[in-house]
This record gives sequence, C-alpha cells and structure tokens, in this order.
Amino acid sequence: MSSKVRVRFAPSPTGPLHIGGVRTALYNYLFAKKHGGDFVLRIEDTDQNRYVDGAEDYIIESLNWCGIPYDEGPGKEKGFGPYRQSERKDKYRAYAEELIASGNAYYAFDTSEELDAHRKDHEEKGKTFIYNWHNREKLNNSLTLSSEETREKIENGDAYVIRFKSPQDETLHLKDVIRGEMEIDSNILDDKVLFKSDGMPTYHLANIVDDHLMEITHVIRGEEWLPSLALHYMLYRAFGWTAPEFAHLPLILKPQGKGKLSKRDGEKMGFPVFPLEWKDPASGDVSTGYKEEGYYPEAVVNMLAFLGWNPGTEQEFFSLDELTKAFELERVHKGGAKFDPEKTKWFQQHYMQEADESQVTKEFQKILKEKEIMVEESYVKNVVSLIKERAVFVKDLWDQGYFFFISPTSFEPKDAEKAWKEGSAELINELKTFLEGQENFETELLQAEVKNWIKSKEIGFGKVMMPLRLALVGALQGPDVYEIASYIGKQQTLSRLTKAIETLG
Repeated sequence: MSSKVRVRFAPSPTGPLHIGGVRTALYNYLFAKKHGGDFVLRIEDTDQNRYVDGAEDYIIESLNWCGIPYDEGPGKEKGFGPYRQSERKDKYRAYAEELIASGNAYYAFDTSEELDAHRKDHEEKGKTFIYNWHNREKLNNSLTLSSEETREKIENGDAYVIRFKSPQDETLHLKDVIRGEMEIDSNILDDKVLFKSDGMPTYHLANIVDDHLMEITHVIRGEEWLPSLALHYMLYRAFGWTAPEFAHLPLILKPQGKGKLSKRDGEKMGFPVFPLEWKDPASGDVSTGYKEEGYYPEAVVNMLAFLGWNPGTEQEFFSLDELTKAFELERVHKGGAKFDPEKTKWFQQHYMQEADESQVTKEFQKILKEKEIMVEESYVKNVVSLIKERAVFVKDLWDQGYFFFISPTSFEPKDAEKAWKEGSAELINELKTFLEGQENFETELLQAEVKNWIKSKEIGFGKVMMPLRLALVGALQGPDVYEIASYIGKQQTLSRLTKAIETLG
C-alpha cells in the first residue's frame, strides 16, 4: 500500500453526473490536495448495457468546469492504467480463481429459473430467500458437486457465476472515518456474485481489485455503498491485502428533507441538479446545468462543500484553496444534507459581486450582442459597476439595466398610475425645457441644478422624481435617476421625456 495518499472518484458512465457525484469528487479532491496526494478518476463501465455515449466526456468536462480536475485517469496515464474497467477485464478472472483456490469463493450453476423457484417457495412460507451458509450446501454449486462434475460443467459451457463464501457465525468489526466503529453479524450476509461466465466481474470484485492495484489509500464514497462495506472488508482479508480507510458520505436530500435529491425535484422546482447541460442521446431530452443557468463554478463548489460538512467556524465563503486547508473528513456529518436552492443563489450572488468587472462586462456584452445592441465596452463596464450589486446572475443585468441601452417602448401600468398624476405632463414638459438649457449633463452637476429648480417651484420632490424615473426607465426601478440621465445623455433624456408626455398625456 502506498504511503502517499491516493483517492479515486469512480463514476459509471450511465448518464450525466449528478451534483451528489460532483460533491463526492470534490471531497476526494480536497482530501487528496490537503495531504499532498493524488486524485484519480476511474471509469466503472463494466455494465455495458447501461453505458451511455458521451457520459464519460461529460464527467471529465464537469470536473474541469468545477475546477477540480483529476491528476490521473483517462488521458492522464501515470502507470496505474488503464483507467476504464472495460479495458481491465482480463485482470479480474485470475483474482476470482485465486479466491476459489483459497476456499473463499465457489462456482454456482443455479439457473435464474431455479433461483426464482427458491424465492417463490420462501415467500409462500413468509420467509426471504438468501443464498448463503444456511442453504449453499444444498444448491447447485461446486460446494455440493465433485471437482470432476464442476470441471465438466465448465468445459461443457454451462453458465455459472463465482460467489463469495461469506463466513458463518462471525462478528465483523468495521471502521468508517465518518461513522466510527460498526459490528456486523456475518450470518445475515448473502454470498454475493463476484464474477459471471461472460468474463465480466461484478462491481464488488472489480472495485476491490482496482483499488488494490491502483494503491488507493482512502475510499471516500456515497452512503449507498455502506451495505457493501462488510463484503469489501472480507474481500481484502481473503486476498491478504491491507484495506484502505473507508468514509461514507451522507446523502443529499430533497429540499423538503425526505428522500434523495433527484432530477425530477429539479425539474419540478426549477433548479439544476447537473453541473452542465445534458442532452440525452436516446430521447433527445435536455436537462439544464448550473453553468448554462449562469452560476459560477466557485458558487457551486462552495455550496456543495457545505452539503454535509462544515468547518466548525462562522466562515461561509471559501475559495478552493481555503476549502483544501479547512477540509477534514472527521467534520463530515453522518446525517443527510437538505438541498436548498435559495442558498445556492445566495452563494452565487456573493461570487457575482466578487467577480472581476471586466469579465462580467465581457459576459454581459454577449447578451447585448444577441440583442443586436452594439456599444462601447467602457460604457457597458460603467453600467455594470452601477447596477451589479442587485444582480445574482449576469443575465439579471439586462432586466436591471435595459434602459441604459434602449428607450422604453411602454410604461408599466401600475407604476404609471402611481407616478403620473394630473399635472405631471405639464411639470415634465417644464423640466424638459429647463434641461434643454443645461450644457453639462454630469451626474452631480445635473443633480444640483434639478434640485434647485424643484425648490424654486416650491413643490415636493416626488412630484418630479417619480414621473422623471418613469419617463427614463418605463418603470419605477433602477439606480439613481441622475446617473441614468447622465449615462444616456442629454438628447436621449429629452427624447424620452417627450415620449412619456405624448404617451401618458
């Protein structure tokens, strides 16, 4: 076993990577980086029936987008490959046969029909059929057949599986970094299938052999694998290998708290559960991703880190480096973590405010370009700095600042009713005449001049400011009204005042 920390993320390429999988990858990455170790990607594609085209590339792109790329894996060979299980299948048979030779496994020739009949018979008697110590000596396997009969069946091409021989009357003492010490009665365990006659191992055998050959020191995986821990522990023991340390992560739960977070929850409640957009090659269905929804990877990573872990301090915003320094497996919770879509937006808003303005400007300019609005970058950057603080996503900037780029074509009815009273048209017409005489349209000077003009009229500020905002924006929203007038300039301001007078009367 390597003295260097080596962890692996081992997804199956059966579809898009769920954010639960991304969190598993993240915790593996953080643990490896904290201890100066290696983060390995292994693709567990032994189940060829469920293999989905494009899923492996999607997994790799997702890890890269999140900023947690693997050190070693497909395309990054470091002497422990190949890193796809389908390319390693010639390795597993020898290990299955080694277990048979040591008496830890056996050939089983029971057909599915025979096993179904046993299950049915048990059900009728109100029992559950388990293939293990209490009945294996009566079933169709190499424990009840002579070695000649067994060999003959194999040579005849009879279908078989290789089953692990679980011990009888033993208390297994298991340890998990997150959950502590556990005891399992071996009598309740079934004799799991390790190898099939088609030459393919099951997950259990391939997983253990690969972790051993790749010198994995810590297995950090989801709690759905906790029921397999006893078998995996016994397999390490049967081979005489040192087992890695195990840590089983809590589930990510639905926002309501009951049950595992699913794709359907996201569709129903309007949030992504995948890092990137996924187009199903079979159905053509498209599932949205965090990237396409406008989230920054830093926000997604920060949110995922807190789903099942906390640093034990008040700090909530962490860069990847800070997460690496703070992360400890012992601080991962045992209980499931409730997913909160609003909290994700909260993280996103923070990173949106922290984002480099030049970068946000570039992203916003893409939106403007799609709307066929061509303006100077410096102007867009000034607008961004003015309206960014209320935005959660870059796409929000359009809703919050469209009026900097286009004249309002209509006026929000409720706002018009509130702001445009009897006499407003005359007042705004007078203001227009006053503004025509202003040479300097800089914000502070404009503000001072208009305020003095309002005072000289001896009227309330609201009587002018509300209809003025409505005329410039089309609604009662936006930043400081003098900033808006200054940004769009004198001609545009006067033109919008005219439009409001004509439209609203």
